[in-house]
Amino acid sequence: MPHFDLVVIGAGSGNAVVDDRFRDQRVAIVSEGPFGGTCLNAGCIPSKMLAATAEVADTVRDSGRHDVRAELEGTAWPEVRRRVFGRLDDQARDGERGRRETPWLTVHRGRARFTGERRLVVESERSEVELTADRIVVAAGGRPVVPPPVADSGVPYETSDTVMRLERVPAHLVVLGGGYIAAELARVFHSAGARITVVEQEDRLLAQQDESVAEAFTSSVRGQWDLRLGRSVTDVGGAPGDLVVTLDDGSVVRGDTLLVAAGRRPNSDRLDLGAAGIRCDDSGLVEVDGQLRTSAPGVWALGDITDGGPQLKHVANRQAAVVAHNLLDPDRPRTMDYTAVPAAVFTRPQIAQVGLTEQRARERGLAYVVGWRRYQDVAYGWALEDEEGFCKVLVDPASGLLVGAHVLGPQAATLIQPLVLAMATRMTAEDLARTPMWVHPALTEVVENALLDAVEKVRAG
Repeated sequence: MPHFDLVVIGAGSGNAVVDDRFRDQRVAIVSEGPFGGTCLNAGCIPSKMLAATAEVADTVRDSGRHDVRAELEGTAWPEVRRRVFGRLDDQARDGERGRRETPWLTVHRGRARFTGERRLVVESERSEVELTADRIVVAAGGRPVVPPPVADSGVPYETSDTVMRLERVPAHLVVLGGGYIAAELARVFHSAGARITVVEQEDRLLAQQDESVAEAFTSSVRGQWDLRLGRSVTDVGGAPGDLVVTLDDGSVVRGDTLLVAAGRRPNSDRLDLGAAGIRCDDSGLVEVDGQLRTSAPGVWALGDITDGGPQLKHVANRQAAVVAHNLLDPDRPRTMDYTAVPAAVFTRPQIAQVGLTEQRARERGLAYVVGWRRYQDVAYGWALEDEEGFCKVLVDPASGLLVGAHVLGPQAATLIQPLVLAMATRMTAEDLARTPMWVHPALTEVVENALLDAVEKVRAG
C-alpha cells in the first residue's frame, strides 16, 4: 500500500497547495475531474471569457448612444466555444502533464473516499488503489444542485458544468434560479441571441446582493428577459427540444433548453468523511478552524467544500496559501482573515461588493451612514452615457471605517478594489477619499465622491 507524506484530494485550488517547497516529500494529488477544477473548466474563467465576448457584442448593439453607426451581424457561437475551451482544455491537460512529470509527485485519477484515519481508496473504472498519508488536504469542491422537479423528470437539462459547452445557442433558454451564476449565464446567452426566461423564488434577482443593487439589476434586465419572480417549479416535462416547465401559479413556460442554476452543494457526501473522523455541518460543509484544520488530526480542508468563508475562487486560493504555509511551518501557523472579501458578478450591468449589505447591517442593528454617487454625476460617467450605474458605501459614523461597499455599472469589479484595500487595512473612509489623488476624469471619481458623501453625512451628524 503506497504511503505518502502528503495527499491532496482535488486538483483545483488544492493543486495550488503543492509547489517546489515540497520537493523533499512524497506527495500525491488525487483528482476525479480535470486539472484546474471548476474555475478553469466550468466556472470562473470560461464564464468570464464568454462574458467578455458578450460585452463586445452588446457594445456594438448599443453604439448608437455614442452616435456610432455600427451593426452587429451576430455572435459566431461555435467559433467562440472553440476559442474558449480550446485554450482552457489545453491548460487543463498541460497542468496534469506537468504534475505527472514532477519526479516527487504522483497523480492518481479517480474518486477518493476515506476508509480510516488518513487512509484512502481511490476508485476509477480501471482500478482501485489504497493510499495512506501522514497528512491530507481535502479540496474536493462542489457541484450544482438539481432540485427534484428537474432531477426526477427524465427530461434533459443543463447546469453550469455543461451549458457553456453547448454546440449551438438555444432559441429559448429557461433558467431556474436568480443568483450570480444564473445572471451571468443568462446574460451570455441573451447576448448570443437566445430568448431568456428566468424563474426565481425571490421577488428580485441577485437577492443576496445589497437591496439597492438587487432592485436596480432586476429593473435593468426586466425589459430584456422574461422574469417569473416569486415563483417555484412544480413540474418539468415535455421532450428534448420542447420542454414544458410548470410553475406554482399554474403558468407554463416552454423552451428548448433548461438551465438549472439553483445553487451548489459540497462534494463531502462522496468522501465517506465519517470514516476519518472529519466533521461536517448540517449542509455538508467540512468544519475547519482558522488554520483550516479539520476535526481529524493531520487533515486540512479548503475551498468550496469547507465552512470557512465565501465559496469564491480567490478565497480558495488564499486558503491554499495558508494551508501550504501551515504544512511547511507548523510552529508559526497562519490563520484566514475574511474581513474584506470582495466578489463580482459579470453581468450587464456589472456588479461588485465587499463587506455588509445595507439590509444585513440593519438586521445586525449597526449604526451606519450611506454615501452614494451615480456614474452620471462624474465626467467619465458622461463619457460612458451611463444612466444606471452607482457606487454605494456604508460607513460606521463612530469610527469612520467602511462597513460595506457596492458598485453597479461598467468596471465595477475594478472600482471596488480601493474599497477592499481600505477595509482590509482599516483605513477610514475620509483617509481613503482625501489622502490619495484620484485621476480626473476617470471613473474612479465615483468612488471618491461616494466616500466624500458619507464623510459629509457623518460630520453633519
